[in-house]
Amino acid sequence: MLAKVNSCIIIGVEGLSLEIEVDIASGLPMFSTVGLPDGAVKESKDRVKAAIKNCGYDFPNKRITVNLAPANVKKEGAGYDLPIALGILSANGLIPPEKLSCYSIVGELSLDGKVRGVRGMLPVVLNARDQQMKGILVPSENSKEAGVVDGIEVIPIHYLYEAVEYLLGEREIEPYKNSFDTTFSHEEDSSLDFSDVKGQEHAKRALEIAASGNHNVLLKGPPGAGKTMLARRITTILPQLSFEEALETTKIHSIAGTLPEDVALISQRPFRAPHHTISDAGLIGGGSYPKPGEVSLAHNGVLFLDELTEFRKRLLEMLRQPLEDRKVTIARVNMSLAFPADFLLVAAYNPCPCGFHGDRGNRCICSAVQVQNYVSKLSGPLLDRMDMHLEIGALPYSEMNTTAKSESSSEIRQRVNRAHAIQKARFSHLKGSRSNAAMSPSMVEKYCTIDNTGRSLLQMSVERLGLSARAYHRILKIARTIADLDDSGSIEKQHVAEAIQYRRLG
Repeated sequence: MLAKVNSCIIIGVEGLSLEIEVDIASGLPMFSTVGLPDGAVKESKDRVKAAIKNCGYDFPNKRITVNLAPANVKKEGAGYDLPIALGILSANGLIPPEKLSCYSIVGELSLDGKVRGVRGMLPVVLNARDQQMKGILVPSENSKEAGVVDGIEVIPIHYLYEAVEYLLGEREIEPYKNSFDTTFSHEEDSSLDFSDVKGQEHAKRALEIAASGNHNVLLKGPPGAGKTMLARRITTILPQLSFEEALETTKIHSIAGTLPEDVALISQRPFRAPHHTISDAGLIGGGSYPKPGEVSLAHNGVLFLDELTEFRKRLLEMLRQPLEDRKVTIARVNMSLAFPADFLLVAAYNPCPCGFHGDRGNRCICSAVQVQNYVSKLSGPLLDRMDMHLEIGALPYSEMNTTAKSESSSEIRQRVNRAHAIQKARFSHLKGSRSNAAMSPSMVEKYCTIDNTGRSLLQMSVERLGLSARAYHRILKIARTIADLDDSGSIEKQHVAEAIQYRRLG
């Protein structure tokens, strides 16, 4: 007898409908799984057999063939245990086929029949809703995450027998629903605030501009100048995540397995700060079956690379594509996957190995060759892709000892929100990112017009500093953001002048 069960496979960050076909035929006892299964899927036969028996059901002593369609896409993970077990019970005559047709099913099984949680639940539920399924049977561990999706019944399952009894109508299970108010809360980390940062007013201004237009920032300065302290607070002035952005971000973290158990939906912009010893796949993403890396986990948030010169040069060069395209494309023999990577990059480094080159208060002990070798890890093309280059000096005692409170993050965020609202209205006819930093050359030409005085100043700066065409466009984008902060419809000379100073370090 043949039974069919609906499930889902994750391709990149999206769900793809999967049909699990189970055929039970006469012949020597055998359990075979076809359809490009990986090791975990092949091992499901032992878990499924033990779970069915330990839940009190008969396991057919016949030839069992399980087909995972489409067969040309590799399947991985243990999330197909529950649908395979239900398919066997249906093919054996216990569950009517029509009971399975309107549900999508996913879950891993323990030997005693307990249903364990799996990764990537959010895209699975979204796929089931798009396929107009009546409901989806999910592990109870994943019910919080699955419950954020409207338009589909989420049935939490603890044990295999609960799923069987529910499908037979012998057990009532209340569909799980999340409260939007409690799930999508915007509680901020009160331990981080720009009011804690003393002095460094020019740096705060630069980060405000960066947050307003989503511009990448490069911070250079001696140890203890406050580079890390400033970077860790930039998420507190970024606009709050919209519900659509929260869904995008949560999908990525769910697939990567970094979504906390007690969190149904990520409501705060992510801040990722990988160590400089990270691998290529850890930063960019990859693996035999590609998974998102840190650049994708920072999507809609901030990626902070501290001690930038300590990262391997080859690893830094890999950042060039996601910085331009705002996505990562990973190609394999059988597939090519794209992971979103629209993040704000904040990078910090010391000017030399000892850290005090150019510092007036401390003597640098590095030779000219050492300094040159140290900074040569940062290639010209990479530096050119950094929108704002900022030099941060050591804080004088008079500023360290002051008791005056500086501007808080909430005050800065109000201005940032206004600038974002202007950009949202400006790019309302476009799909995707709606920030000044994401403008194409044609959009720069359309929205970044300046008067003759500003153009003369920009021409002189480009010629004297030897700036590239990319740097020229980035200056115009930054000037557009500064004008937005001033609520100015046109870019004026002072906006251009301020934008130019953020490229002088490069």
